[in-house]
Amino acid sequence: MTAASTVPGEPSARRIPAESGTWVFLFGDMLVFGVFFVTFMVQRAKSPELFDVARTSLHIGVGAANTLVLLTSSLCVVVALGAIRAGAKSIAAKAVSVAIALGLVFVGLKVFEYVSLATSGHGPGANDFFLYYFILTGLHLFHVCIGIGVLALVLTQTRHDELSATRMAAIEGGACFWHLVDLLWIFLFALLYLVS
Repeated sequence: MTAASTVPGEPSARRIPAESGTWVFLFGDMLVFGVFFVTFMVQRAKSPELFDVARTSLHIGVGAANTLVLLTSSLCVVVALGAIRAGAKSIAAKAVSVAIALGLVFVGLKVFEYVSLATSGHGPGANDFFLYYFILTGLHLFHVCIGIGVLALVLTQTRHDELSATRMAAIEGGACFWHLVDLLWIFLFALLYLVS
């Protein structure tokens, strides 16, 4: 267990947020995605022309919009966490609500992109690039959906007058998970949409 979590109104010392078990989970998750990223790059090295042509079929505007959406939602989570620590519950609740709404926008844009690709003949069975595209982005989308649920739990915590160290650690863990979702998408966006 980490040092005592910050409780609103108390001075804060430099420490690692959340529980140590949260970080084990987050690093494990990053490791799994890292294996997928390396596998994708190995396969791309075997068929660079196919992967490059297939990459141009993606909707780079949707990918860029999703990147902006997740970056903004992460900023909202940072604002919410600062507001919770300062005891500004209404600001925290609004910021978490906006982060959740932006997560839902991400899901909507991703579903639109999936349907658009599938109807134009670029489904998971089209070639190796699209197989990896749907696996990687689908796994990430699953993380986004879990993250939205986690943020909903964080939102419920903004209604409490007093937050124990355990509750604060859970809130920080949820925020860290959402930042991981954002970080993974940045790597996916660069790997799938930009790198030729």
